[in-house]
Amino acid sequence: MTDRRRVLTLMVGFAAAPLQAAVAAEPLKIAVVDTGNTGRSLMAETLLRDLIRRRGLHVSVISRGLEVDPFDEAPEANAAILMRQRGFDVATHRARGLTPTDIKFADLILTMTAKHAETVAAAYPQAQPRTFTLSLYATGTATDVPDAWGKPMADYQAVLAQLDRYLPLALEKAVTEARSRTGT
Repeated sequence: MTDRRRVLTLMVGFAAAPLQAAVAAEPLKIAVVDTGNTGRSLMAETLLRDLIRRRGLHVSVISRGLEVDPFDEAPEANAAILMRQRGFDVATHRARGLTPTDIKFADLILTMTAKHAETVAAAYPQAQPRTFTLSLYATGTATDVPDAWGKPMADYQAVLAQLDRYLPLALEKAVTEARSRTGT
């Protein structure tokens, strides 16, 4: 009987090991925030997801808005066109507002403008150390990613050019910092 208990105890211990490893391997969680979550942050989330997938990184990303219009939750037409040109279908995206739960679980909050960062920090003081404008986090220089809503395609293309520049740098920095904190 004693041998059976020892074997059973060992089996339970081995079975629990993968569960402990899975819990310990939480992904790095990034929230991208803008005003309405129908243009800039949507494009940023889409492009980040692709970078994460191509690089095989253990990172999760969401996008949120600070002033989501419940009557205008669909992607902006020009943003959807630009994403479709890159092979991404964002038609089913619906804007979502930033919540306290998003703040609680995000390791990093990247905003499109300094005003967005100030708004997040004012509403959620505990998030201030984890909240940065995308450009400042990526390059050390604060440059807003302007809102192209309602403007011509050229304005959306300019936003996309900024995202193409900042997102790879921000992702690399976030992953490097996360690895240095965890020692992996």
